Amino acid sequence: MEKVWLNRYPSDVPAEIDPDAHRSLVEMFEHSVQQYADQTAFINMGQVMTFRKLEERSRAFAAYLQNELKLKKGDRVAIMMPNLLQYPIALFGILRAGCVAVNVNPLYTPRELEHQLTDAGAKAIVIVSNFAHTLEKVVDNTLVKHVILTSLGEQLPRAKGTLVNFVVKYVKKMVPKYHLPHATSMRQTLSRGRRMQYVKPFLKGDDVAFLQYTGGTTGLAKGAILTHRNMLANVYQAKGTYQPVLNAGEEVVVTALPLYHVFALTVNCLLFIEMGGRTY
Repeated sequence: MEKVWLNRYPSDVPAEIDPDAHRSLVEMFEHSVQQYADQTAFINMGQVMTFRKLEERSRAFAAYLQNELKLKKGDRVAIMMPNLLQYPIALFGILRAGCVAVNVNPLYTPRELEHQLTDAGAKAIVIVSNFAHTLEKVVDNTLVKHVILTSLGEQLPRAKGTLVNFVVKYVKKMVPKYHLPHATSMRQTLSRGRRMQYVKPFLKGDDVAFLQYTGGTTGLAKGAILTHRNMLANVYQAKGTYQPVLNAGEEVVVTALPLYHVFALTVNCLLFIEMGGRTY
């Protein structure tokens, strides 16, 4: 059949892409962090994280999930946070452990959060303390056994991070009281994980990478099953479209959209990781 839509393609945009250029998102990630090791990957609140630091911290996080939490390939781990340096650390740590990432809107109500965690079968969650009070109300009704807490200033230099956390909690009062006595801090997980052995799981294209939920505007939110090959295909489609105007290792993107949204996840996060870009 004639692909008539190709007539509308710019001359420098390819008609086909190779979704099997890498076997998994983890292999794509490992290739990029090696190629662009000393370049900046993410900047947040003035703090820079290089590809090398992202590799080290995500590996420590993956090792913690594997060893301390005993999570196995295919286990679901939720991430409930806005755009922070902790997000890519948690995201790539989850994928590198062979687990499935479940992005959660941090503005969810307790009812919405309970539905998503239960529907996804999440065994663990990484959550910013600002929203911990929401989790507290429903966590006992879910399969979540492990809670990893972080704060807005956790990945900042100690003095700046302490100041940010103090202002957020005591001046702006953005951290409602919560009681999650068995939660572990993300700082502690990274510290422990650095001393643990990371074992790279065998991942292939049809392994599930994400359970990405719809907005739920017309009913209950539904989880779309996205495999590693699905996401790689999307990344290379975006690369095929934008590569003519992008220079690998040199580009900067301002990420106004939340990374838990699938567009920002695919383009601002995964594509710019693949191309060695810098994400604000």
